[in-house]
Amino acid sequence: MPAPILHLGATVLCSHAGQATPVAPFPRVMVSAQPVVTLTSPYAIAGCALTGTPTPPCVTGQFVMGAARVLAGGAPVATLIGSSVCVPTGTPMLPVMAQTRVLAT
Repeated sequence: MPAPILHLGATVLCSHAGQATPVAPFPRVMVSAQPVVTLTSPYAIAGCALTGTPTPPCVTGQFVMGAARVLAGGAPVATLIGSSVCVPTGTPMLPVMAQTRVLAT
């Protein structure tokens, strides 16, 4: 199913409302004048609200499933409906907003 490609400016949150930012977007492919994100790029998470519990808050995240047909630098691009996981909690990241002009399957 086609879905918008994630890019550097896309809004991605951890499940506890922490802001996730891609550490290494792919700079040679641009959408909306910003580099795309591939599955190889980890996310840094800041402001995770999971505090006061024995479980530590989300620190990093990684998309594990993205586009099957669209690659950037040999790696699948991350999409708005892709699967992801946060470390150390194991909860998913939630892409909230991304550009809508370029879709990938």
